[in-house]
Amino acid sequence: MKIDIFNEIQDPKPWLEQHEHLRFTQALEQAELADRLGYGCWWQVEHHGAEQFSLSSAPELLLAAISQRTERIRLGHAAALAPGAINHPVRVAERAATLDHLSGGRVELGLTRSTPPEWRLFGVDPETAAGQTDEAFGLIPKLWTSDRANHDGRYFQVGDVPILPKPYQRPHPPLWQAASSPASFEDAGRRGVGVLGTTLWEPLERVRRMVELYRAAAERCTDPVGAFVNNQIAFFTFVHCAETDEQAVFEAAAAAAAWYTVTALNFFEAASAFALTYARQMELMEDPAGGGLAGQFHRDEAASGAELNPAQMAVGAIMQGGSVPDAELFEALNEQGSLIVGSPETCRAKIQAYADLGIDRLMCFHQVGSIPHERVLESMRLIGGLIPEFDG
Repeated sequence: MKIDIFNEIQDPKPWLEQHEHLRFTQALEQAELADRLGYGCWWQVEHHGAEQFSLSSAPELLLAAISQRTERIRLGHAAALAPGAINHPVRVAERAATLDHLSGGRVELGLTRSTPPEWRLFGVDPETAAGQTDEAFGLIPKLWTSDRANHDGRYFQVGDVPILPKPYQRPHPPLWQAASSPASFEDAGRRGVGVLGTTLWEPLERVRRMVELYRAAAERCTDPVGAFVNNQIAFFTFVHCAETDEQAVFEAAAAAAAWYTVTALNFFEAASAFALTYARQMELMEDPAGGGLAGQFHRDEAASGAELNPAQMAVGAIMQGGSVPDAELFEALNEQGSLIVGSPETCRAKIQAYADLGIDRLMCFHQVGSIPHERVLESMRLIGGLIPEFDG
């Protein structure tokens, strides 16, 4: 299992003078350290209008800067927002190919349909977001591999135009899809692209079943959207390592995990998103044709009769506008095994639990909330010392 880095450039208040500039310089320092320590890939998100939650509105520019300061670490866009009003597929293809040349062939490209607040910002019709994302997945690798692009789709048209440059990697960089639900995991496998998920709020047993679902879908893929099937699974979760378990928790890990949970659920408008996801889940479960692998996943889950665990109940309370004390939320998340917080010995055992699930890449989310930059660097160093044990 590769040990990677996941980054959002979080910028929580209170803000110092020139706080934005400081966050970018810190991110560059973290990327240089990650390269020296042997982390496999630096994954940079794309968000817009996110205020404290993320300054990463132009990830391709940050990744270009990182490419000139590093030598071996791969550079992942996790993920480009695929609706055309945000990122037209031609621009995604051009930027990713350019970055691939600047980095000497180190690019990994993810796509996602984005979220309601970003749809509103860019005037995207929510009813077309999934369709535009699906079309972009099929179009971008064609733009990379065709001398002259011809495409007449429902959402995008390209008429006999050379789209340049072509990527440095041949036939093209690996493709990924950001996913959070069983249906989106199945979609990624069906497309033959890698899947980028989060375990931050998921019990590991459910993660194991999501891994199995994706693998089954990917193994059935005979017509990938790209030139090859990228059968890989990457998950990100909050990681903070210190010399002792107590030090890790007291170095703001508990507060950071709680801050991130509340801020993320609010930014992504999780309550309304959950309602849409639940409606889709019921549709799949009741589909006379079976609803595919995701439909069976949900039927099995319903038949198990499993009760919500404390972490799921805490997240549900926040989604409904309630509040949960930081320590209580952290303990609930930590208890279900989804966080990697503690001493090197504790983190080693928690990382091994992820490796045992058959995950290909663990994206360590180090820079979270108000954890000081120096503590982030030290956490990275301690986890870096464990990398050879997993990336053999």
